[in-house]
Amino acid sequence: MVKGESWQKDTPLCGRVSKTGETIYSCRECVLDPTCVLCEDCFQNSTHRDHDYKKRVSGGGTACSCGDVGGWRSAPYCSKHAPASSDHTRWGKQEDPLRRHSETSLNGGTVAMQAPVCLIDNGTDGRLRVQQGALKILEQIQQPVVVVAVVGLYRTGKSYLMNRLAGTQTGFALGSTIESKTKGIWMWCVPHPNKAGHTLVLLDTEGLGDVEKGDEKHDTWIFCLAVLLSSTLVYNSLGTIDNIALEKLQFVAELTEHIKVKSSGHDRKTELMLVFPSFVWTVRDFTLELELKGKPITADEYLENALKLKPVEKGSPPEVLKHNKLRQNLRDFFAVRRCFVMDRPASSKNMKRMEQLKDSDLDSSFVEQAKAFCRYIHHSAQVKAMRGGRGLNGRSDLAETYVEAIRSGKVPCLESAVESLAAIQNGRAITEALKSYRAEMERKVKFPTETQEALSMIHTAAEKRAISIFINESFNDQDHKHQQQLVTDMAKEYGELCKKNVKVSRKVCWSVISKAFASLDNGSYMRSGGYEDFRYALNRGAQLYRSEKRKGVMSEEVLTEYLEEKNVVGKSIRAADRSLTEAQKKMEENKIRREEAEQQQKLLEQRTKLQQQAMCDLQRSNKENIRQLEVKMERERVRAQAELERVVTAKLKEQRDLLECGFQRRAEDMEEDIRKLQRDQKKAQEKKESPSFLGKVGRTIAGWFGF
Repeated sequence: MVKGESWQKDTPLCGRVSKTGETIYSCRECVLDPTCVLCEDCFQNSTHRDHDYKKRVSGGGTACSCGDVGGWRSAPYCSKHAPASSDHTRWGKQEDPLRRHSETSLNGGTVAMQAPVCLIDNGTDGRLRVQQGALKILEQIQQPVVVVAVVGLYRTGKSYLMNRLAGTQTGFALGSTIESKTKGIWMWCVPHPNKAGHTLVLLDTEGLGDVEKGDEKHDTWIFCLAVLLSSTLVYNSLGTIDNIALEKLQFVAELTEHIKVKSSGHDRKTELMLVFPSFVWTVRDFTLELELKGKPITADEYLENALKLKPVEKGSPPEVLKHNKLRQNLRDFFAVRRCFVMDRPASSKNMKRMEQLKDSDLDSSFVEQAKAFCRYIHHSAQVKAMRGGRGLNGRSDLAETYVEAIRSGKVPCLESAVESLAAIQNGRAITEALKSYRAEMERKVKFPTETQEALSMIHTAAEKRAISIFINESFNDQDHKHQQQLVTDMAKEYGELCKKNVKVSRKVCWSVISKAFASLDNGSYMRSGGYEDFRYALNRGAQLYRSEKRKGVMSEEVLTEYLEEKNVVGKSIRAADRSLTEAQKKMEENKIRREEAEQQQKLLEQRTKLQQQAMCDLQRSNKENIRQLEVKMERERVRAQAELERVVTAKLKEQRDLLECGFQRRAEDMEEDIRKLQRDQKKAQEKKESPSFLGKVGRTIAGWFGF
């Protein structure tokens, strides 16, 4: 076992700090952050040893990045640090009914729920509310979340699709009667089957248009919440995509009335398109041939053809305007639109027992179509993010923020949600990062440490983990002021530990002094020949003192103080010793001065080393903060670029389609908004300048050691 391996027991992040001369590794195929390396132990227990890798000799002080998900394209964990996982991809897995509504916490900041739970329902007052039990589950998810929500009319098989996405046959309730089974919004969180370090959150919504409710407003809010909470929205319907199917999607037309967004210079619908999820239309029990004008077409082409606008001329009948309005809504709000058509899965008789049917019992075409749908969602659904590519994890309180706005009679506002999340998450991020740092230091530091470097190595690993926690938990940290606060707070914590190390070291040193110089302190030397005996006892005591281990960082400091005190006594003894000539006394005096100068030099070297190590720690801390922040900023920049790219692509396509249909004026009206988006694209390509977190912290170093 590599020395120090136990440091990361029970945690998926290694963080072991290499010593000078040790071998460290990096994988050319998998590394995303070029500063990420692996220690010998993690490398030998990883798949990277079979890849194109490079190794080098460490100069000391480099932390192992095993478990740093943001630093690797793939395989971020070795076998020892990999988070536990459950086989959630097997079809037809039998569940223990006693565990049906429980969840299993996994290493790596996620959960594997055994069954869905209700996230949002109606309270006794008839208003929407968020279930606290579901929030407690989400609180455990520190990973980025990919959120897939399904909406559609009741009794159209939405829940069945979600069960397939979860990789199981049962879970979300299915029904074989005219009664709607799902009420409110139900949630199921599972480790993502394709994206390591991510959690897949599935939201199954109450069926729209349930006659028992008789409340269209309720349906509208359920639809709005599905849009606001998801990164991919699945709309499930039966039959074909026609006017009737589109009319049932009237909720899309109401989005502008029920979701508020502050303008940043773009058209309001463009603002919404920038933050809305990708849209997937699943058409169930599809019986038509995918052909257009005698030529085969894809399901995506079928959808786009169904959304085509009719030319509008002076005197066009109202039906044409209505036709276009229904279709324009989807085109205006969803930049990415996909379609999957699925045959009827089984006979009417077997449809009543879908939960019991295996793939072999279902129509083979349906099975392949359902698998294609799942593959697309698993590979293409993105992390849930707010405007600017700011990714979210399960602890992001979005559901509570939006539902509270609805309960209070307000319209959910995206910017208000961002501000609310930032206020909550950034404060919590600091608290949890400091909590982790304190726990790690308390667990690993044994006072006094033999050297300052020993304390520094433990601090380095604990700090890296704390920074990682903050980076993962923080959200929209404007001007990085919360991260600066964390840096300052951790520097204070480290300073206090350095002071304690000094204090305990002094106490231990004085205890060793009392034992090592016992014969000196108990002797009588005010006599002829006493000075020689005194010097012998003093030198012997110094040898015994220096031979003792684990005295800590104040060993020379305390010895210097003691020797200075004894040299005063020695001067009196030397003056009173009649066996010494004046010349001998003078020689002894000069010798003592040289020894004092040498001891002062040793003391100065020890003090300098302490301060240099402390400054080195602060500089390394600054680099580590910047490194982890830059990785996060780059991820957000890439997401923001992708966000703008998909919207610009959608707008340019829309402009071309409008021109083809004769909507010259509307196409021209889009030109300015497209130019603004393209300017935003160029701006998003620019990398932001990294801040420095050293600040005023460096000025306090001297106070850490009491000199």
